[in-house]
Amino acid sequence: MTEISDNSNKADARSQFILYWGDMGSQWGVNRSVAQIQALLFLSVSPLNAEQISEELGIARSNVSNSLKELVSWKLIRRVPVPGDRREHFEAETDVWEIARCVAQGRKEREIDPAMRLISDCVTTAENEGHLNPVILKRMKDMQEFLTTADSWYAQMLSVPKAKLNLLLKMGNKVLSVLTLTGKKSG
Repeated sequence: MTEISDNSNKADARSQFILYWGDMGSQWGVNRSVAQIQALLFLSVSPLNAEQISEELGIARSNVSNSLKELVSWKLIRRVPVPGDRREHFEAETDVWEIARCVAQGRKEREIDPAMRLISDCVTTAENEGHLNPVILKRMKDMQEFLTTADSWYAQMLSVPKAKLNLLLKMGNKVLSVLTLTGKKSG
């Protein structure tokens, strides 16, 4: 486990947040070091360089460099100049809605888009084969329709202002009530 060097209490809230974020990241398929670096930068009030990050988290400098490249590619952190210092410094995106958008966009590009293309190819091949069991073809088409609908919903949500998205999430089950009132049934 990555040790966080801190001259004060080891169990302080900041250190715990960084450790927990690393654990959550690994559960979501993100390298623990990447997640901890993102958390450290998210909580930092000023930009940090790779040496500072390495020292703070007790992570090898090479691991820090690779992790920083990954975080930059996800647009979760950015390089920022610091006057009088030639080293690269980094700061994190701190708007939680923007973080969620970046993660969703990155996962969509890396996971959903390729799956949509592959399933579309499978459906096309299955339709052209002619001898495939109709139940199998229907299941493939159901999956294709689900992914297409989810992709469309994602695109629509990108245009919704953050304040309205926040309100929508806070509404929770009330959304179902609105849908029931308008005559739309779930299922």
